[in-house]
Amino acid sequence: MRSLVFLLLVSVASAKVFEKCEWARVLKDNEMDGYHGVSLADWVCLSQRESDYNTTAIKRNKNGSTDYGIFQINSRYWCSDGSPTDNMCNIECSKLLTDDVTVAINCAKRVVRDPNGIRAWVAWRNHCANQDLRSYVAGCGV
Repeated sequence: MRSLVFLLLVSVASAKVFEKCEWARVLKDNEMDGYHGVSLADWVCLSQRESDYNTTAIKRNKNGSTDYGIFQINSRYWCSDGSPTDNMCNIECSKLLTDDVTVAINCAKRVVRDPNGIRAWVAWRNHCANQDLRSYVAGCGV
């Protein structure tokens, strides 16, 4: 447990909060636009609603799991934080809390390939689904 806390503190030291258009460009550069049918605007909306574009966002859930990083990837299914997990992204959750978002993006791609797809994220279902999301990428040149 002490090592997990240490890793989390080290991760927080390299945190980043993206601006909307900066994040949209990072997602586009990492081939997220259209990935498994998910638009760039959907990814930007999801990230804003889940973490406000913050790579160090952490949310503890009522079921005992924790959501990590800019995509708020859940520890019960996708990453390991020392609690029982499926760890389907095969990563330590602390790797989702740095300004190097490559791990988070790769794990988000894994999540969206799951049968639930983007619907795995509650914030997307509640705030982005069936909405006009053009404003999330408007003026970003992507």
